[in-house]
Amino acid sequence: MMKSWLVRFSVGLSFLFSTASAAASFPLEKVSWQQLPENLGVEKQLDAPEEKQALIKAINHSLRYLQKPSAKKAYADYPIERDRAIHSLQRFRELVRHSSTPEALAKAVKQEFAVYRSVGKDQQGTVHFTGYFEPVYQASRKRTEEYRYPIYRLPSHFEDWKSPHPTRKELVGVDGEGKNSPLQGLEIAWLRDRLEAFLIHVQGSAQLKLRDGTILSVGYAGKTDRPYTSIGAELVSDGILKREELSLPRLMEYFRQHPQQLDDYLPRNKSFVFFRETQGAPPTGTLNVPVTAERSIATDKSLMPPGALALIHTQFPKITDNGKLKTPVVSHYVLDQDTGSAIQGAGRVDIFMGTGKNAARRAGIIDWTGKLYYLLLKN
Repeated sequence: MMKSWLVRFSVGLSFLFSTASAAASFPLEKVSWQQLPENLGVEKQLDAPEEKQALIKAINHSLRYLQKPSAKKAYADYPIERDRAIHSLQRFRELVRHSSTPEALAKAVKQEFAVYRSVGKDQQGTVHFTGYFEPVYQASRKRTEEYRYPIYRLPSHFEDWKSPHPTRKELVGVDGEGKNSPLQGLEIAWLRDRLEAFLIHVQGSAQLKLRDGTILSVGYAGKTDRPYTSIGAELVSDGILKREELSLPRLMEYFRQHPQQLDDYLPRNKSFVFFRETQGAPPTGTLNVPVTAERSIATDKSLMPPGALALIHTQFPKITDNGKLKTPVVSHYVLDQDTGSAIQGAGRVDIFMGTGKNAARRAGIIDWTGKLYYLLLKN
C-alpha cells in the first residue's frame, strides 16, 4: 500500500491474500541468460514512443530516490551497492532512448547486464503477482445522510499513541460511521459507499470527486500498529467464497449483495490507515517518489533492492480495441518503488496499474504466478 506512499497496502488481490514466505536473507540468485527463455527481455510495448517515455519517467523517479540520504541508508548493509544500482539505471535509460527496436534493447541488455532471479515463494523462483490502482470515488466534504463513511487525517500526536493502538472497530465503530470516534474533527471527507471507504485503506490513495465536481486527492499518511488481515482470505476461510473464484470484482459483488456482512468482515482487519491531502500530486510509493502506471511494482522492502531496475515475466492484462481483456504472457521492465502490508516475502509482487475504472478492472484480475528478475550492470 503507498506510504506517502500510495502504498501497497496494495490492491487488486493483494489485500485478499497475504502470504509471507521464509525467504533467504538475500533472496536473489545470479543466473545466466542462457538458462532463461530466449525472448525474455523483449518487450513489444516499447515499440510505442509513449511507452518508452513512461519507462524513462519511472527510471528518473528511481534515480531521484537513489540520490537521497534515505537510499544511502537503505543500501548500507545490502549486498548490492547503491552506486551499482544508479549506474545500472543510467545505462539502461540510455539503451531505452537509443535502441531502435525492442529486440535491439533486449540484445543490449543481455550483453551488458547481469540477471538476478528472485528465489520466490518456493526457492524455485515462483512469484505470485497481484495488481493495485488508485481509485476514483464519490465523496463529500460534509457528512450527510448519503455520505456517512469518513476517512481521517493523521492525529497530530500520533507518535505518542500507546501500543497496541486502537482497532478499526474502536476507531470507527462496527458500522464504520465513526459517530463516537476519538478521531472526530480529523475527517478529510465522507464517502457514500462503505466498502469504497475501506478500499482506500487498502489502496493507500484515491481521487475523490466531490459533490461540486472538484477533485480531492488523498494519499497515505500513516497507519496503526495493528496487523493487516485480508478480508478475502477471511471469506475463503469461512467457506463463503472459493479461492479460485476470488477477485476484486467478485469481492465487491459479494458485499453489494450482502451489505450486512460488512459489519462482520471489515472490523476483522484491525489495521487503520490515515491520509493527507496531496493537492493533486500523483500517487506516491514507499520511496516517496511518484509511481508510474504499469512501470512501478511493490515488493517486500526488507528483502528487495529499493528503486532498482527489474524485469517481470508473467501474464499482463491488456484491454483490446473492442473493450475486452486479454492476458498474454509478457516480459515487462519495471522499477521497484513501493511496498505494502500484504506484500511479504520474496514470492510477492504487486503491479501498479494506474488510476480509475480501467486500472481497477485490470488490477482486479491479476492473480497469477510468474518470475521476477533484477538487472544490474555486469561488474
